[in-house]
Amino acid sequence: MTTTANCDLCKLLAGFDAAPAGAASQLVWRDDRLAVVLVDEPGYPGYTRVVWQDHVREMTDLSPEDRDHVMWAVWAVEQAQRTTMAPHKVNVASFGNMTPHVHWHVIPRYTDDAHFPNPTWGAKQREADPAAVAARAALLPALRAAIVLNLK
Repeated sequence: MTTTANCDLCKLLAGFDAAPAGAASQLVWRDDRLAVVLVDEPGYPGYTRVVWQDHVREMTDLSPEDRDHVMWAVWAVEQAQRTTMAPHKVNVASFGNMTPHVHWHVIPRYTDDAHFPNPTWGAKQREADPAAVAARAALLPALRAAIVLNLK
């Protein structure tokens, strides 16, 4: 695996080498090319990243087959979120401006979340309802199972 010492995602993935996927881990699924990781983003249970394991800056640095593999995983995560969490919308994005390492954000969104309809990093529109966030967080075990099932 090609890594860069100062890359946050390389460090995250290296940490998973010592701790396998499981209910207490952020790591949901991994193969020899990518990892699917739950993100601990307050107010956004189910926020997931699909992270390429090697330190690669752009999608077009990957072979066409590897690009297809990344997007297969992104769509599998989106479908699992839609099936288990019933969001109003799913945001899918790849930026890499702060962390130039191929990764995709897959974020279930709800009309009552703190930022909707803005992006999660945009201006806050309201306070999130703690009961709604807790109900969504309770779906995380089912989301994990659905992601794993979709990636078989």
